[in-house]
Amino acid sequence: MNIRQRITLLIITTFLTLSFVGGFAIFQSMGSSREVKSVTEGVVPSAIASVELVTQLKDVQIATMNMVAAQDKDTVAKIKDEVTARKSILEKALNNQLTQADSNAQRGLVQQAQESLVNYFDAIDQTAQFKLAGQDVMAEALMSATVDQYLTEQGAIIETLQIEKRRSKDAAIDNMNNKLSYTSKTLSIATALAVLGLVLMGVLLYRQIIHPIADMEHKMTQIATSQDFTHRVPVKRMDEIGKSLTAFNTMVEKIQQSSDLVKQKTADIQAMLHNIPQGILTVTPGNTVHPEYSSYLASILETKDIAGRDATALVFSNTTLGADARAQMDAALSACIGEDAMNFEFNAHVLPHEIHKTMPDGKVKVLDISWSPITGENDIVERLMLCVWDVTELRALAAEAQAQKRELTMIGEILSIAPDKFQAFIHSAQEFILENRSLIPLGKALAPEERNSHIVSVLFRNMHTIKGNARTYGLLSLTNLVHEAEQAYDTLRTDADAPWDAEALLAQLGQVEETVNAYAHICASKLGRSASDAHGSKLLQQSRVQEALAVLDKVDETNPQSLREALQQVRSSLRLVDTESVEDVLAEVLQSLPSLAAELGKEAPVVTIQTHGIALKAPIVDTVKNVYMHLYRNAMDHGLETAAERQAKGKPAQGSIALDLALDSSHVQWTLKDDGKGLAVAHILKKAVAQGLVDAGAELAPQDIAQLIFTPGFSTAGQVTEISGRGVGMDAVKSFVERQGGTIALRLLPEAQPEPGFYPFETVIRLPKECVVQG
Repeated sequence: MNIRQRITLLIITTFLTLSFVGGFAIFQSMGSSREVKSVTEGVVPSAIASVELVTQLKDVQIATMNMVAAQDKDTVAKIKDEVTARKSILEKALNNQLTQADSNAQRGLVQQAQESLVNYFDAIDQTAQFKLAGQDVMAEALMSATVDQYLTEQGAIIETLQIEKRRSKDAAIDNMNNKLSYTSKTLSIATALAVLGLVLMGVLLYRQIIHPIADMEHKMTQIATSQDFTHRVPVKRMDEIGKSLTAFNTMVEKIQQSSDLVKQKTADIQAMLHNIPQGILTVTPGNTVHPEYSSYLASILETKDIAGRDATALVFSNTTLGADARAQMDAALSACIGEDAMNFEFNAHVLPHEIHKTMPDGKVKVLDISWSPITGENDIVERLMLCVWDVTELRALAAEAQAQKRELTMIGEILSIAPDKFQAFIHSAQEFILENRSLIPLGKALAPEERNSHIVSVLFRNMHTIKGNARTYGLLSLTNLVHEAEQAYDTLRTDADAPWDAEALLAQLGQVEETVNAYAHICASKLGRSASDAHGSKLLQQSRVQEALAVLDKVDETNPQSLREALQQVRSSLRLVDTESVEDVLAEVLQSLPSLAAELGKEAPVVTIQTHGIALKAPIVDTVKNVYMHLYRNAMDHGLETAAERQAKGKPAQGSIALDLALDSSHVQWTLKDDGKGLAVAHILKKAVAQGLVDAGAELAPQDIAQLIFTPGFSTAGQVTEISGRGVGMDAVKSFVERQGGTIALRLLPEAQPEPGFYPFETVIRLPKECVVQG
């Protein structure tokens, strides 16, 4: 065999070897590629789908919780439909899992999950039915008990299924790695036999196939070890290997997204559970508290020592619940847990639903409690659930609202009576009550016949008179109470054998007296009325009362914020009852200004009043009218110029008079100012000297000179007219103001003098704050 033949044989042998090895390598590579494709497109996606089942279950749980928390039935029905739609998605996902199951264990787990899923959605549907029926407590109870139980069961099954899927995935990866390792060895041998060509081919194959797959294997190991799904395999080409790597990266990305979503939704559920403002606990056999309870319960009971404690000691110690009531409750709890649910229905009436509990700091809380049985198979009560609400503020607000409502009703009744008639009724009723109070103790020592003729007839007549007068004036809050007392006296009058219980009679009379005094107190303190008061529009005051009553009638007594807003509105209305606005009080005075201006040959002034919501109480109304009749007329006569004079000075033809009210901690300040020529201080001093009020040559500050106009008999008018000049103006104003405990002064302003000798000024009156109300 010559060299050519050897070379030819070697070439042929090499060619055959390369062909055989190459063909074998290609065969192995195709098998490896199929194995990789099986893992990345079959086993791993199936594992991912099992992980996504948890996410879908949490979506259903969140929707169910939203349904239980919903406030209206439309929202409940809408969420129920969403949950039903998700049910079909879950069923389809489980059917896919059953199809992709590669072991009996996986198939068994999927079938268990399908059975549990049916129970889970049945429980959700029952919860929705309770919610739609308005049985919110039952819905919450079923949610906390049955729905959560099946959710936990589903989670355990799916978690086990995921473990089986991961085991299958790991086995598939190991098998793929074994085949890849075998392919690597084959290529290594082929490389050694094929000399340089096979070496080059082996290097090429290694670079093109083994290296990317090894990278993928390495990334799989890292992800499995660290659970860090941020790892990715670089993709440099888009052949079969490149597509497999792309599928692997897509798979890891979906796993990362699913993992993040599961974490987020788990955090959302925990946040919702920890922030529900309601205390929830369950009582287990032995009357002990189950370790799982709402976090808000610790805030309500002001203790973290809850789990495992005796339920009655935890919730009902330091309460107004008596020993007998607690004993009945303990017996009822023992008769319910572990027994048929019917026992709970029979004993539910002895379980307390509202208690007053004294806390460690001495504060008393009002707690509203609802009880619900948690039943298992055969309708046996396994546990009892307590839902605890702190309704302290709500009860206080409701009580205040009722008190305000009663007070408003009494105010409306008082306003419908003339003040003098109301005072006469109160006086006569108090005299009748006083006489009855003195007679009742005497009846005990008398025989029935003598008692009836001397005492009972007087008691009955007095009470009947009070009732008749109260009914005549429409004092309904008193009429019914007096009628009960009258009935008691009538029983004594008609039944000689009726016992004479002086303490009960005095207590009943005390209730009547208390109501009469309440009417008198409201009339004096809230309305500021006396027999001579007749101010204000009766229709206006009654309208305010009716509006306030309407607010209380419409208020939602289960909503603290609604109660607070209603009470604030009622308080504002009460403050304005039997008051008049400044504008209404001054209306007649202001209406007279145009005719006064015409009489003086001047333009009618522009009048502005800034009250800042301040209204006047009845006792001050006449004073304000009298004071401002003088002040407005003085401003027209002495302050404002004629239209010609004003225009010559560059002023508008119409003058202006402004009144401003301001309220501080102790006084209401009235400031009146006009834009006239100002106060002629030099002229005032000259008149005061001429009238002997000031010594000639006396040096007085302009501010002091201005106050001389309040001196009795002082006037700056040159002649007596129908409007001024008699010297009974500002001193009378001062007298009116001081009679109400106020002060008045002229305050010179630091503005430029409009003309020499004239000072801009304002009249400042300060009256006690008690004279007014700010709405």
